[in-house]
Amino acid sequence: MALSAGAAAKEGQLGEEVYYHSYFNRDRLVHIVDGDLSTCEALSVLFRLEGFQTTFSTDATGFFAGVERRRPDVVVLNMRIGADDGVGVLRRIKAMRIATPVFMLSNDANLETAVSAMKSGAADVITKPIDTEHLLRVVVEALRRDVHLGAVEGGRRPIEVRGFAQLTPREREVLQLISNGQSNKEAGRELGISPRTIEVHRARVMEKLGAKNTADLMRIVLTS
Repeated sequence: MALSAGAAAKEGQLGEEVYYHSYFNRDRLVHIVDGDLSTCEALSVLFRLEGFQTTFSTDATGFFAGVERRRPDVVVLNMRIGADDGVGVLRRIKAMRIATPVFMLSNDANLETAVSAMKSGAADVITKPIDTEHLLRVVVEALRRDVHLGAVEGGRRPIEVRGFAQLTPREREVLQLISNGQSNKEAGRELGISPRTIEVHRARVMEKLGAKNTADLMRIVLTS
């Protein structure tokens, strides 16, 4: 994979503005889709050095088979994958409504294709040779936007967290109360259920959001 001038030298020496500790990346899966195996391998190494989990596919069939096994947190997708149109694959991803940011790779600077990709929901279009510093920056920014707390409204913080859609209405209420600092007893009193039931819901929330303990849960909610 060809890298832009100076990008290779900067790799591994990224400034603070693009540094994202591997602790926060370790459960994130980046799925790379490119017909060029060397690009897949090079980008896989790049993201793994930043602490991400990675997988890659050289065709659309392999990609969608991989998505069925595990939904990626980020997709890096070439505009052209063999006989497949990358923008068409992008539209299929968006039709699945999995809210995964998709970054498109373009083998040449084609404005019309780039505009089409952005209109179809691409998070960004990266032209080869790839500026790895820029690619890492935009991926990290997309993940940071995806896990955040909204502004306080009516004394409560509306929660917007990756995996939130998997929670039941009751689990969402429990997460809301916990994030506002209420104890199991206080949350149970407000919802009219026992503290033990709150604890059960909390455990399910933690499992669905990938939190290992309460502190980790709050880290997930508060990281932005």
